[in-house]
Amino acid sequence: YFLIFAVMRLTKPTLFTNIPVTCEERDLPGNLFNQLMKDDPSTVKGAETLMLGEMLTLPQNFGNIFLGETFSSYISVHNDSNQVVKDILVKADLQTSSQRLNLSASSSAVAELKPDCCIDDVIHHEVKEIGTHILVCAVSYTTQTGEKMYFRKFFKFQVLKPLDVKTKFYNAETDEVFLEAQIQNITTSPMFMEKVSLEPSMMYNVAELNTADAAGESESTFGSRTYLQPMDTRQYLYCLKPKQEFAEKAGVIKGVTVIGKLDIVWKTNLGERGRLQTSQLQRMAPGYGDVRLSLETIPDTVNLEEPFDITCKITNCSSERTMDLVLEMCNTNSIHWCGVSGRQLGKLHPSSSLHLALTLLSSVQGLQSVSGLRLTDTFLKRTYEYDDIAQVCVVSSEVK
Repeated sequence: YFLIFAVMRLTKPTLFTNIPVTCEERDLPGNLFNQLMKDDPSTVKGAETLMLGEMLTLPQNFGNIFLGETFSSYISVHNDSNQVVKDILVKADLQTSSQRLNLSASSSAVAELKPDCCIDDVIHHEVKEIGTHILVCAVSYTTQTGEKMYFRKFFKFQVLKPLDVKTKFYNAETDEVFLEAQIQNITTSPMFMEKVSLEPSMMYNVAELNTADAAGESESTFGSRTYLQPMDTRQYLYCLKPKQEFAEKAGVIKGVTVIGKLDIVWKTNLGERGRLQTSQLQRMAPGYGDVRLSLETIPDTVNLEEPFDITCKITNCSSERTMDLVLEMCNTNSIHWCGVSGRQLGKLHPSSSLHLALTLLSSVQGLQSVSGLRLTDTFLKRTYEYDDIAQVCVVSSEVK
């Protein structure tokens, strides 16, 4: 061959580490080892026994590459002969388990390459698949005698998984969805978590619950240094609320399973950036039945044996059937309903709601459960029971 082909992965340098060798002064070497470490230019002055130094060292091997990071490589083709070669075409492809990508910066051929000259190229690719990757580099050229030459080289490497992401969903009675994301660093080096955000689907607005107010300022619950050590896990919490135009359509929002996707950005070592975006997260749709009853307003604390008001929202979750509802109120040992039981609420059309104001009083102090509501659909003669709708704290009224 007239040409020599070289490929080198481009990575950031690392801090030089030394192995400290020391002994007590009464040992045979005396203070010799300690003095040698102090004179070593790679050690940190005043902290010579620490392994971490102040100097940078070039990469000694290919190293690890993780999903979400950018793979960069330097490609050089050198004319090692004493002849001029023509029509040199350098092509770099990346073969994954599912596709083959062309990473060459230019698809045009170089007219000629003189002796001891080279063609250089730098390729970049954001890694989006785990598993085996093969960098296929091919060179074709023409000699002075008109002979066409061609050769290829293969470079195989593995892409590893940097994070383990687990999610949990909690469906609230108010159509809110709480998402807990557990993120674990499964690499061998610390990570700086630059951003962990949730991009909601079109039906939801999201609120991050990973900050706390302190002295009028919002601070991260993970502290000022958001480093994630190897094998450590961090939990992020988000609250998704349906947008107003969808919240009014109970039948629609009830069946929504697609919530959104997590966007995670981190940095390692000397600032290498990585980014992962999960696929669309899906929850199990809650089952509300045909009729759903939820509380719109209720006081936190009420006085003993004094009436208090609540507001209920009754929704027909059926998409095709109209209901004719009758409301019954059943007293419990502690909660007593004020009003007429067995009254007609009228017809409730599919996916529509009505608001109902009710009055109660409690005869027992403490945390009491609001129970005893019954809804009967006169069309199907079906009764829906609602107990433990909410809790209210009952306290003794002040004695004058």
